[in-house]
Amino acid sequence: QVQLVESGGGLVQAGDSLRLSCAVSGRTFSSRVMGWFRQAPGKEREFVASISWISGGTYYADSAKGRFIISRDNAENTLYLQMNSLKPEDTAVYYCAASQSITLVTMNYAYWGQGTQVTVSS
Repeated sequence: QVQLVESGGGLVQAGDSLRLSCAVSGRTFSSRVMGWFRQAPGKEREFVASISWISGGTYYADSAKGRFIISRDNAENTLYLQMNSLKPEDTAVYYCAASQSITLVTMNYAYWGQGTQVTVSS
């Protein structure tokens, strides 16, 4: 089992930055790829970014490219999502997730956090 706990969400204004964190515990060695997803009210959950726990390679959704940065601290077992130039359309609940897949483009995530709310006002 892998436990994921997100933090760092909040209410910000358009143009602001925010950094989300995800503390990873449990069978962390089984999580080869970590990802961030988001779900806005009335919409389906969508992929934001992923990172290889070992190599640090990254993959981004088009909506995140150039504004968001995914990173990890292996020593602290923590995943991050730095979000810059936030827009009202970035408002959503953000989830971190863990996958046993070795490919960054996987959508097969076995473990999920509880989510953290990000609200961007205009």
